[in-house]
Amino acid sequence: MIRLKVQEVAARKKMSMRKLAKNADIAYNTLRTIYRDPYRSISTDTLDKLAEVLGVDASELIESVNKNKNVPGEESLHTKSSE
Repeated sequence: MIRLKVQEVAARKKMSMRKLAKNADIAYNTLRTIYRDPYRSISTDTLDKLAEVLGVDASELIESVNKNKNVPGEESLHTKSSE
């Protein structure tokens, strides 16, 4: 599973969501959704725009996480009890 690290990198660079969205030429609501759900799929074009504005390689904005790790807000099928 891929997790986006846009929020963490933007915080390190001290860049606000509004400035990042504007400079990357993406909708503010799109960036807000990425911040709220870092497991969301985004296009490579969007990833490239964000990386360019943040001054990092696109690979720094993603990480591979354990598939069995619980995603915040979602219950894993493995952790549900049988009732």
